[in-house]
Amino acid sequence: MGALRSKVKPGMYRKSTLSNGVRVVTESMPAFRSASIGIWADVGSAAEAAERRGISHLVEHMLFKGTQRRTARQIAEEMDGIGGNLNAFTDKESTCYYAKVMDQHLPVAVDVLSDMFLNSRFDPEELAKEQKVVLEEIKMYDDSPDELIHDLFIQTMWDGSDLGAPTIGFADTVSKIVPEDLRAHMKRHYAPNSVVVAAAGNVDHDNVVALFEKAFASFEGSCELPQPGSPPATPGTLFRHKDSEQAYVVLGTRGLSVRDDRRYVLTVLDTILGGGMSSRLFQEIREKRGLVYTVYSFQAAYRGAGLFAVYAGTSPENVRECVSVIGEQFAVLRDTRVGDAELRLAKEHIKGSLTLSLESTSSRMIRLGRSEFSLGRQLTTEEIEQQVDAVTAEDVQTLAQDLLTDDQLGLCVLGPVDEAAVNWNRNAA
Repeated sequence: MGALRSKVKPGMYRKSTLSNGVRVVTESMPAFRSASIGIWADVGSAAEAAERRGISHLVEHMLFKGTQRRTARQIAEEMDGIGGNLNAFTDKESTCYYAKVMDQHLPVAVDVLSDMFLNSRFDPEELAKEQKVVLEEIKMYDDSPDELIHDLFIQTMWDGSDLGAPTIGFADTVSKIVPEDLRAHMKRHYAPNSVVVAAAGNVDHDNVVALFEKAFASFEGSCELPQPGSPPATPGTLFRHKDSEQAYVVLGTRGLSVRDDRRYVLTVLDTILGGGMSSRLFQEIREKRGLVYTVYSFQAAYRGAGLFAVYAGTSPENVRECVSVIGEQFAVLRDTRVGDAELRLAKEHIKGSLTLSLESTSSRMIRLGRSEFSLGRQLTTEEIEQQVDAVTAEDVQTLAQDLLTDDQLGLCVLGPVDEAAVNWNRNAA
């Protein structure tokens, strides 16, 4: 049986379903000479058992370590031989294996990726070596406080939940995984109904479908799809001592899921608060007070839940003042309507950033995959801009009053800082 008929989507998007159930989504960009192709699996660290933390990420690593047809070196040499880039990433809700190549080399990329995806060997000796690599990666993150603080915040705000656990896992869980665990993980979570192929660039949709219809001819079956996690927020306070010149601070609250209709309002609020050099936090904390080099607000949004927070890196003696100013800015957003000029500036910033972020085939391929899993459809740039333009000052203030209340705030500080010296009171933030 052949592939189902594809449907043309606005903005050059097309979507088909292969005869085995794999979805193929493409975006044609004829002005480009490159093509980015990704095979997505609907599984990430949030679907792992506690005793197997990090297994999704370890599977991702192991798919590069050799198949029945290719050694790890041959995989690397074949992609290097066409000037292509081969990579992968695991997040909390999905795993993606992707390549970026010149458009004429797309068949090679499909062959290599599908071989890795379907025929990896999980050799015990290679696994032992790759576990050491991942343990070094864990140490690297532990030595990167500006990244570690984000993981600590998520763990604090979603304490005890699968969504709150670090994607990379823990040294003791990663070390105990054996090849049979990897095979069982793939059997349970990698099936046609949980896989999406996304391609963007100078690609022909029907050609991509034909390539994968052949490459995935032996890929059959189905699996139970993971349910999006919706953990309740557990706002708390965490101070972790670390010998460093700076202290790393995250102060935040619950946010919105990627499926929440208010996400455009939060994006505008995010931009006004800490989304650029003209944002309130940048101007107040860096420009006026000189307390930081880096300060910004950010969202961690997933299918069933989200977080919203502010990050700052500052000298230990400045932590108390930084936290106080952030809390004050939260209060201003709750209590005072955003001005029309500031609102327009934020919207234009968002639309400009969106356009610039989509000037590579890789970023567009990633957007295709994420949107298919989270929304089941593609959002055109025009639709996103219309939603952003529709946000009102009243929408921003109402959302601030809902999310930025003192009793919902969590604070994490990493560095040589004593909690008593900060004397932070959630109800007086």
